[in-house]
Amino acid sequence: MLSKIQNLAQSKLYWVVLLVLGGLAEAVALFYQYGLDYLPCVLCIHVRIWIMGFMLVAVAALVFQRYAYTAIISHVLTTGMMAGGLERSWYMLGIERGTVFGSCSMESGLPAWFQLDQWFPWIFKVWEACGYTPLLLFRISMAEALTVMFGLLLIISVVMVVVSIRDLLSKPTN
Repeated sequence: MLSKIQNLAQSKLYWVVLLVLGGLAEAVALFYQYGLDYLPCVLCIHVRIWIMGFMLVAVAALVFQRYAYTAIISHVLTTGMMAGGLERSWYMLGIERGTVFGSCSMESGLPAWFQLDQWFPWIFKVWEACGYTPLLLFRISMAEALTVMFGLLLIISVVMVVVSIRDLLSKPTN
C-alpha cells in the first residue's frame, strides 16, 4: 500500500487530478456566479485564490517534475494551499451557521502588489457581503462542500509530503 502511495506521489496523475479538481471547482463557482446569479463574497474570493494557488503548484509540479526536490517542494506548497483553503472555508461555514461572529467587507483585502480583483475582476471581484452560500446537490451548502473538500485534500497532501520525504531519505547518496 505504501509503495502505491509513493508511486502516486511521484506521478503526473496526482498533479493532473489536482488540476482537474481545481478547474472543476472554479467552473462550478463561475457557473453559480454567472449562470445562477449567486454573487461571491470576500471569503468566496479568498477560496478561489487558494484553489488557483494549488492549481498553479500542480502546473509547476508537472513542468519541473524531473528535478529531485520538486516533489517535496510541490507537496509542501500544496499542503499550505489546502490549509489556507480549509481555514477560509471553515470561517465561511462558521459565518453561515452563526458560530463565528465577524463581518466581511466588500474589499478583497489583497495587498497593493497582488490586486487580482482589479486584474481579473470577472473571477476575483467581491460582489456582496458574507452570510450564506448557495446550496449544491442534496442540500449541501457550498461552504460545507468546500470545507470537506479542503479537509480531505489537506490530509492527502500531508500524506504526500511524508511519503515524499521518506522516499528521498531512503534513496542512497553517492
